Amino acid sequence: MSEQAICGSEDVREAEGVLATVDGVEVGVFRVRGALVAYENRCRHQGGPVCTGAILGRLEAVLGPGGTIVEERFSESELHLVCPWHGWEYDLATGECSADRRIRLRSFPVLERDGRIWVTL
Repeated sequence: MSEQAICGSEDVREAEGVLATVDGVEVGVFRVRGALVAYENRCRHQGGPVCTGAILGRLEAVLGPGGTIVEERFSESELHLVCPWHGWEYDLATGECSADRRIRLRSFPVLERDGRIWVTL
């Protein structure tokens, strides 16, 4: 296992990510509700660069009387990472695929120490 500093703490802002290469593996590091997560930049669908995709709130239907959908909105509590190739969505906090929670992005240990972000592979 190899631990490597990839950037300064201030470089990873809330709901944003930074890409880095650690031991030949491209990794995206994100800050979600203050916590850090790190994922391999490889979508489980067809290997697309998932960590370069958009970060959006989960799409929610708002139901009215009788159960009809009156509007749709983006969630503020669950952010998704959307692969730019085919639109597969992953929960940014857990790496789980939103369509099938059994599928998840490959994650790595990440920590913040001495003003730097460290990833272990």
